[in-house]
Amino acid sequence: MSLVPTAAIVAAARADGRGAAAFNVIQIEHAEAIVAGALRAGAPVILQVSENTVRYHDALGPIVAAAQALAESAGVPVALHLDHATDRELVDEAVELGVGSVMYDASSRGYHENVRTTADVVGRCHRRGVWVEAELGEIDGKDGVHAPGARTDPVAAAAYVAATGVDALAVAVGTSHAMLTRDAALDFPLIAALRAALTVPLVLHGSSGVSDADLTAAVTAGMTKINIATQLNKVFTAAVRERLAADPALVDTRRYLGAGRAAVTAEVHRLLEVLLVTGDATTASTAADRPTPPAPPAPPVTSTSSSQEGSTS
Repeated sequence: MSLVPTAAIVAAARADGRGAAAFNVIQIEHAEAIVAGALRAGAPVILQVSENTVRYHDALGPIVAAAQALAESAGVPVALHLDHATDRELVDEAVELGVGSVMYDASSRGYHENVRTTADVVGRCHRRGVWVEAELGEIDGKDGVHAPGARTDPVAAAAYVAATGVDALAVAVGTSHAMLTRDAALDFPLIAALRAALTVPLVLHGSSGVSDADLTAAVTAGMTKINIATQLNKVFTAAVRERLAADPALVDTRRYLGAGRAAVTAEVHRLLEVLLVTGDATTASTAADRPTPPAPPAPPVTSTSSSQEGSTS
């Protein structure tokens, strides 16, 4: 196994009713731990590098190169994904570097501007064989994820997918980014309605705020790609704090970052089981060739209300 397209992992998961786990990479220790956890579980995994992480490193190339090297040597399928990119030049750079998928986030813009810019990115990416995810609805919760109009409407979502040509859609169903507690209240009837209305895979952002039981239920209800970042940071930081507290004289970064890496490896393995990411991982390499049903005619969009806008963290 080695580097595979995100489309392959997501298509296999969707066809089998499993989750496609996408974990965010900040340091190389994250990438090493995620791949090790996936190998321990015998499951495919998606490594995500966010625009915020690019800003942290002040470059995209080095962290992508490290993730690519780990993917190429992995014993399970590993995909690379650019997460929450708002800069179209960054999207173009990721494509040039060989990243197989991007999440272009225009959700903070008005609906029609979101459609226009996203469709442009989709056209450019598809010409290079790159899979594109977008977002519709409010996940950041700047007005509250449970406020009226914050959720993704299935009718608007179907029209949005038809207008933009995106390959997957992140939807607002009750989660919020960067939650430190795992008590988000998911709208399971809405997930089912979105799954019925769309032929593209559904993506759950803010999954760190969802309990284990509800993550499993979300996959069963129709979510496919499950993005997790904060939960890994929580276990990483807890392990580092514990290690440093146990030895106040410790200065060798390998000894405390190694503890964080080991904790993330265990958590990734555990979460892959929660997300029903089981079975033969090799199926991901061919699943992108499986036929999908034709999309239903998209209804016209008649509103540009706040239900069609969102933001990112």
